Amino acid sequence: MKKIYIICLLMAAQHFYAQTEIDGIMMAKNNFCAGAIYEYSSWNKYWEGTYKRENLNFGTVSTQKIAFNGNYGITDNLNVIFSIPYVTTNATAGTMAGQKGFQDLSLTLKSLVYEKEIKGNWLSFYVLGGLSVPTSNYVADYLPLSIGLHSKTASVRLMSDYQYGNLFATVSGAYVKRSNIKIDRNVYFTDVMHYTNEVDMPDGISFNARVGYRTSRLIAEAVFDNWTTQKGGFDITTNNMPFPSNTMNMTKIGFNGKYNLKQISGLAIIGGLNHVITGRNVGQSDSFYGGLFYVLDFTKKTKTTTTDEK
Repeated sequence: MKKIYIICLLMAAQHFYAQTEIDGIMMAKNNFCAGAIYEYSSWNKYWEGTYKRENLNFGTVSTQKIAFNGNYGITDNLNVIFSIPYVTTNATAGTMAGQKGFQDLSLTLKSLVYEKEIKGNWLSFYVLGGLSVPTSNYVADYLPLSIGLHSKTASVRLMSDYQYGNLFATVSGAYVKRSNIKIDRNVYFTDVMHYTNEVDMPDGISFNARVGYRTSRLIAEAVFDNWTTQKGGFDITTNNMPFPSNTMNMTKIGFNGKYNLKQISGLAIIGGLNHVITGRNVGQSDSFYGGLFYVLDFTKKTKTTTTDEK
């Protein structure tokens, strides 16, 4: 079977989705991959609806994240993945203070449901189910300096992967259901006035495609990623603050790489960068990241009894 056992890519590049759950790789049974990743992203221009502009009251808005991640192989065909990021935000201008704290804990079950060899190449299909919950009482209604949206989420993702020799292509799509949130005011305006502190959060659809080179030692891939908010969102009004239930659409491209060290078996270095090419009510951000991961094998070792030991 097509398996790469000493593999664990990063979890969390931005607050929508992570990467480990949407690569065409499974962790082997009783193997646990754990590590941390640092990411820095910033923007000084954003889309107010479809109008691209800058805001001198913010200057450059930056986000730093340290994500702690793990992937455990329950079986060769079923993995459980977790991630929890610590986030710090900052603006170089204006009077709004940056925020910091632990964001949302995410848990994902990843199942390889079908795999077939076709003339030495491999076609695989996966089903993934995910949940996320806020881990602290951070303020969501403080955009663009909030560390998250404070909404519980549930997602279902379908994914296919085809490996042709050392070349591969992976595509996936997910529907993300988001819970309503409560904010620290009883009246707010979207496209109508709301006399409540509860905010209806629109759901979202995520699409991801990646192509590249993959071996047990090295992975290098180009990535296309799109997030589209579903019915219920609205645009930022002129010269106004962003709001948690805004339509937040984003398309980005990037490059990811991973290398398993020869000198230290099980230790991997990962890194990459991303650029937002188009969006709606989001910043045009550039980001880069890097991290280390290590694989532990908890498989019980069977002792071989020799004739002399009997």
